[in-house]
Amino acid sequence: MVGARFRFQGCDPATGLDCVGLVWAAYAAAGRCLLRPESYPLRGWAGERVEAALSAAGLVAVADARVGDVALFALPAGQLHLGLIGERSFVHAHAGLRRVVETPLAGAPGGMVRWRLTGCPPRCD
Repeated sequence: MVGARFRFQGCDPATGLDCVGLVWAAYAAAGRCLLRPESYPLRGWAGERVEAALSAAGLVAVADARVGDVALFALPAGQLHLGLIGERSFVHAHAGLRRVVETPLAGAPGGMVRWRLTGCPPRCD
């Protein structure tokens, strides 16, 4: 999905993705349907509300990082942001660049909270 255009509340790689849409679309592409939050703002969601949405989707916070984990972190302006952890990279929907980008994991923002899918959500068929 790297290179897909950015679109606020976008959840389809063909028409555009935001950070939430990227995570949910990636899991759907892997065959797992997650409960997706609706009508979330670009800014202003409290950390507790974001964490509740991740929990509702079947994700749990973990201390270590594995490929495919979801990363939650705060941008300098205080806005919360999601991305996916790769082997040596971090993939996220970059609003400023208006597309999904991949950056070296070493260059990813600090203070990430890592979330991992637990159990087995329904398959996307």
